[in-house]
Amino acid sequence: MTVRISRQHWQALLNELEQARQRRHLLTYRALIERLELPTPAMQTLTAALEYLAALDAKQQRPLRSALVISQGASRLPRTGFFEYISRLGRFHGAVDGVAAASWHAAEVARVFEFDYGEQP
Repeated sequence: MTVRISRQHWQALLNELEQARQRRHLLTYRALIERLELPTPAMQTLTAALEYLAALDAKQQRPLRSALVISQGASRLPRTGFFEYISRLGRFHGAVDGVAAASWHAAEVARVFEFDYGEQP
């Protein structure tokens, strides 16, 4: 099944992530789905969009903006699928649900906060 995001929702996603970056805040998947008013299947659409953005950022050697999106749970980390995907991109190596993931995520978020994405997609 192919999941697509509208151009309007894509731009809104980029805007939300940029605002979060500038404010040095993280966003939960749920909050982002609600803010973007994504249609069903909202989580699959958001996941596909975040993976696409991660691939774009990785290709251009930029910090991964998708790291700003986390689960509501106590871990305050992205879902394990995020770490599995970025492992395939060659950006993360380690256990997807342990100290290595938490450490990598903290460092990547700091890099995102410091990086100027300008007008880039």
